[in-house]
Amino acid sequence: MINTYDIAYGLAVGASAPYWLIKPSSRRKVFQAFSLRMGDVPMRSGTQPAVMIHAVSLGEINATKMLVARLRELKPDLHIIISTTTETGFARAMELYGNNGRQTQHLLINEPPSPFTVIRYPLDFTPAISKVLENLRPNVVALMELELWPNFISQCARRQIPVVLLNGRITQPSFQRYKWIRPVVKRMLERISVICAQDQTYAKRFVELGARPQRVQVTGTMKFDTASVADRVEGDEELAAALKLRPQALAGGRAGAAERIWVCGSTGPGEEEMVLWQFRSLLAKHARLRLIIVPRKPERFEEVANLITAAGFAMLRRSHTLRSSPQVDASPPSTTLFPPIILGDTMGELRKFYSLADVVFVGRTLVDLGPRQHGSDMIEPAALAKPVVVGPYTDNFADAMSRFRAADAMMEVQTADQLGEAVSVLLSSPQQAKEMGKKAQQVVINEKGATERHAWVLLT
Repeated sequence: MINTYDIAYGLAVGASAPYWLIKPSSRRKVFQAFSLRMGDVPMRSGTQPAVMIHAVSLGEINATKMLVARLRELKPDLHIIISTTTETGFARAMELYGNNGRQTQHLLINEPPSPFTVIRYPLDFTPAISKVLENLRPNVVALMELELWPNFISQCARRQIPVVLLNGRITQPSFQRYKWIRPVVKRMLERISVICAQDQTYAKRFVELGARPQRVQVTGTMKFDTASVADRVEGDEELAAALKLRPQALAGGRAGAAERIWVCGSTGPGEEEMVLWQFRSLLAKHARLRLIIVPRKPERFEEVANLITAAGFAMLRRSHTLRSSPQVDASPPSTTLFPPIILGDTMGELRKFYSLADVVFVGRTLVDLGPRQHGSDMIEPAALAKPVVVGPYTDNFADAMSRFRAADAMMEVQTADQLGEAVSVLLSSPQQAKEMGKKAQQVVINEKGATERHAWVLLT
């Protein structure tokens, strides 16, 4: 049944057509969405109970890993439906769950059905939502963090499918925007069975927007549960050898032969230039300092490579060391006094790089890249007891940062110069750096447990 939201969405698509038809990138996105997200999913076989977990993008998909594992432990016959919106999120979901590496429609004869189904989240049109809910028949739907669509929640309510919000959070900018459409938001929140907020501040915002207080509970953030607490990461020694690094952690007591390593992980546009400038200054005081830059997005690898060489530094790309004959990229002769900067241009190795670090800077925190990109995961290096420096833009990890801040377990800086000063202090004061790293690791240990709480909410 077509409703007011369907009509509004249709009008919005038509009104914006002149823009997205002219712009190739937007046109591809719109056509792709209507091609892949109209609810064309295979019919789920069997009668076992099912939970649908919607995680928008890569970060949310990664946060589901331990939750899904725990749900399967508690209820082995449970079928898990994973939905996601972005291409990177879908690729990661297929990697983690992908029907055990098989597409549902291509199962072999007599092969047991997979406990997983991975789909693209339907557009918020009634026909698309109806197909998904009718074909997959979830008993409960879990939405990660804050992904509310009025038609979807309405269609779940019509079918008496409980909707639960997990790892719930509302940043201050989102809170202000939602207040402008409070009647719509209130109607959605009233239909949600349980809201699991990351902290008391978020819980209060949900209530102010219309959620029923008795349905809101503070359960913490699952982001702490996804971090593996350890002092070393398997494979870090091989990585160091491939890059000809001599980190203190692997120096075997030969402190004089060791290098100090500064890892800048998940960096975003504008930050690499700042890091390179500060690195040049730091070399005057810390001659044995090595720099590793790992950009957040793979599509920026070439851009960052060009920035490094344009700054006059030699460079070694991690991808080159995976070939038969590693090579150092050419750079001006005047820079050969310094060892090359390492560009981490591979996927899945950031944690190994962090394991080698003396100091870590977590990117997308020093430059304002917009509310959706305020902060990268600082919990991961903290779990490895590394001293971590972040910038002021950490809203996407506000709950985690409040815990680190309260424990004085992380350095926060406002400018590029302050970043350089903070790194220099930590390099000059190894004991202070070690103590700060241990405090951060203890915060991670103390905050674990939200996944267990979320799992029981879904199963009860």
